[in-house]
Amino acid sequence: MAARDPRAATSVEDRWGRAADGHPPDGLFATAYRSWFRVEWEGLEHVPADGGALLVSNHAGMMPVDGGIIQHGIQVEKRRAVYMLAHHGFFRIPFMGRTLNRIGSVVAHPDNAHRLLAEDDRLVLVFPEGAKGPVKPASERYRLQRFGRGGFVETAMRADVPIVPIVLMGTEDSTPTMSTLTLGGQTMPVTWNSLLLGPLLGAVAHLPVKIRARVLPPIRFDGSPDSRSLLMDRAEHVRGEMQAALDDLYRKRRSLWEG
Repeated sequence: MAARDPRAATSVEDRWGRAADGHPPDGLFATAYRSWFRVEWEGLEHVPADGGALLVSNHAGMMPVDGGIIQHGIQVEKRRAVYMLAHHGFFRIPFMGRTLNRIGSVVAHPDNAHRLLAEDDRLVLVFPEGAKGPVKPASERYRLQRFGRGGFVETAMRADVPIVPIVLMGTEDSTPTMSTLTLGGQTMPVTWNSLLLGPLLGAVAHLPVKIRARVLPPIRFDGSPDSRSLLMDRAEHVRGEMQAALDDLYRKRRSLWEG
């Protein structure tokens, strides 16, 4: 899909269609953020106060809320807007594309990512696991899936910006997976939510859980981004750092439960 033409914007939107308020601090999602998910942050000092940076996070849940949590939290705590790269298929759903643009989602395209990072000095959020994260089996709970072929590393290097890893603990518990089901070549998670609430409501309703978010120190890679093997090695390095942080958060949570 072609990159978004940023010229179509109104006086209350930026050139990407994002509304000035983005995620309103007094909106429905803000209430869920505070009272339903009770989000706690650590390491927010690692989010740059200015300039572009590529935020990378783990991805999970039947209807993932991780993107909204990161966008809203950094907007409130750091007073910076976060733009999220989303699969082009979402923008083909009637009326969905406009809504996504207004809350800061942009079609995942290398040109869009580069403009946001290098030209606009924005914070851009990506999920290197892609669709593999939300549909992984219960046996892989809080285990990061493969980070593709290093495309996010290439994006950061070409824009000359740091990668800032963010890990979330608790998102997988809001829609706990029992098993997976494959229909027509598509893998879907079977969650406790769908069993308790039915397939429709269970697909969007999340259980009340406490979510902890940890921001890791920025990582900057030098050199040429033209070597695919080098990019994949560096992607694995980032994944390793994030998995170690997830393991630590998981251990700390277990110690609280057992203590």
